[in-house]
Amino acid sequence: MKTLVIIIGLLCTCASARGDGHRQSPDKDRYGFFIADNRTWTRIPFQLHSNLIVVPVRINDSDTLRFILDTGVSNTIITDPGAFRKKPLTLSRKVKISGAGEGGSLTASIAINNTLSMGGLRASHHNLVILDEDILKLSEYVGTPVHGIFGYEIFANFVVNIDFQRREIMIMRPDKYTYKKRKGDRYPITIQDTKAYTDALSVFDGDKNLPLRVVLDTGAGHALLLDRSRSTALMPMPVKSIRAQLGRGLNGVINGCMGRIQKVMFGRYELDNILASFPDSMSFGMKLVDMPERQGNVGCELLRRFNVTFNYPDRYIVMKPVKRLMKESFEHDMSGMELRAKGERFRNYFVDKIVDNSPAYLAGLKEGDEVLFVNSRSTSDLTVSDIYKMLQKGEGKEVSLLVRRNGQIIIASFALKRLI
Repeated sequence: MKTLVIIIGLLCTCASARGDGHRQSPDKDRYGFFIADNRTWTRIPFQLHSNLIVVPVRINDSDTLRFILDTGVSNTIITDPGAFRKKPLTLSRKVKISGAGEGGSLTASIAINNTLSMGGLRASHHNLVILDEDILKLSEYVGTPVHGIFGYEIFANFVVNIDFQRREIMIMRPDKYTYKKRKGDRYPITIQDTKAYTDALSVFDGDKNLPLRVVLDTGAGHALLLDRSRSTALMPMPVKSIRAQLGRGLNGVINGCMGRIQKVMFGRYELDNILASFPDSMSFGMKLVDMPERQGNVGCELLRRFNVTFNYPDRYIVMKPVKRLMKESFEHDMSGMELRAKGERFRNYFVDKIVDNSPAYLAGLKEGDEVLFVNSRSTSDLTVSDIYKMLQKGEGKEVSLLVRRNGQIIIASFALKRLI
């Protein structure tokens, strides 16, 4: 997948938003997330966009909304306040929230006493944090409507299995879950400040093995992020690296570098030639001075190669590798072009950035060009993830784009080239 991804759940400081329960009688007075009809489990389908888990959610009597499921976001955050323009929520007070990124803190409002449903999961008397402005613009980066983010309250109260192959989440009551070895290897985790930490990962610098403490972060689409500002013991920056916009946090853009690491071990599983992100301290490390000691985080580009079960209540995760995906290479965009999705369905794609001297740059593409066709396929039939897949596999492969610029139609062709 495209490595420029959203990094959401790294830090969220705001007023506590207690709530949860069942929106329908006789459970309307229950507090705390629970599974409807006294069932012990529920399955929920999801979509994977830009390596982010997007699930269907309803708030009160809203139409179906789309939320990103993030292991560490402490509150339910509405990132797109326009989703409730027709049926405004009851707002109580203002709060400030902060997170990774180069900007300052954001202002938001608390909406109290709401209902929430996701498949068979329910919540009532649930409080929401609503951003005053859609500063993240997640829909434009993910390429599908995204209205909010949530997660920790679910992971903290249930055992959550994520099957990336079936695009399905199973939420289970902890007292009804039993670990069996056939489900995968079990690794201990520590929960601090709503984040799940593991010591099961290590990287190799030559023959030197460097064990790391990392956050397990489903709100990040990259494979591995290493924060060198937090530890001088980390491996040096790879000799071959590129500057990149690594993602977006609650406080704006996260800039840094990308490079390749020869080998990473997750427990007993080896992943070779992995792409790693190295954020600038200004946009990342300095924002996290009060966070527990850790050297980075693992995102869904790595996690999706496993069937993953999170058991926050009993403090462990279960990882079962998907054999064919363990052999899949880690790739970055080979065109040098970044896109933003616009339009009602977010199926109008515009060139947002061009890397100097990249294939897209040398082919004459410019920022603001609207991409209409990729290799004779209309972009109206493609997701942004589909396009990025086409632009990151097969070094030397010829790509032809038909773009619109100032009302004129232009054809640009180039060969993909591995930039890193």
